[in-house]
Amino acid sequence: MSRLSHAEIHMVHRIGWLRAAVLGANDGLVSTASLVVGVAAAGSGRPEILIAGLAGLVAGAMSMAAGEYVSVSSQTDAEQADIARETRELRETPEAELDELTRIYVARGLDDGLARQVAIQLTEKDALGAHARDELGISETVTAHPIQAALVSAATFAVGAVIPLIIAALVPAAQITLIVAATTLLALSVLGGLGASVGGAGIIKGAIRVTFWGALAMAATAAVGMLFGVTVG
Repeated sequence: MSRLSHAEIHMVHRIGWLRAAVLGANDGLVSTASLVVGVAAAGSGRPEILIAGLAGLVAGAMSMAAGEYVSVSSQTDAEQADIARETRELRETPEAELDELTRIYVARGLDDGLARQVAIQLTEKDALGAHARDELGISETVTAHPIQAALVSAATFAVGAVIPLIIAALVPAAQITLIVAATTLLALSVLGGLGASVGGAGIIKGAIRVTFWGALAMAATAAVGMLFGVTVG
């Protein structure tokens, strides 16, 4: 069998962008739909509903980008600090680091002699890479990328947020709340199933999980909108 035919695709390679994309699209859809439903439930007209929704889209996209960048940057800073410390230890106490790597492989099931041999060979090839991967759990596959996470989150938030805005602009004003809510639940089920599928998880479970929390968010904002509308009226 050729190497190409035996190639494997692992979901862990998608963790960085998939997490940000699913989170961004889901938040954009839920938050904007909830905002539209809440403002509509208060008895506002279509212009007010669309303005509120558009403002929510812009503010949400920027918030997602900033939040993801800060969060992932903190992870990156921690990783870089660990790498710097490991680099210093490899330079100052190479034998102790070799012993440490050996103990790691013994703990994973290798006998002492083989563990030592593996540790020596990996150290000769790429000592820092071996310690980063096997001691610290840092690898290129799962390392943090702040800019990527920020851009993906903002873009997917905007894509998700556009859906309820388009619906609110097209349907009869009296039916905005009902149609936006129903369409959002359908979109959330598709999004949840798609995200779960791409990530290698159960489609039904992912769809139910996302739809439930989206329905709860819209119900809460609709209740606030109706209460506000009755109070003001």
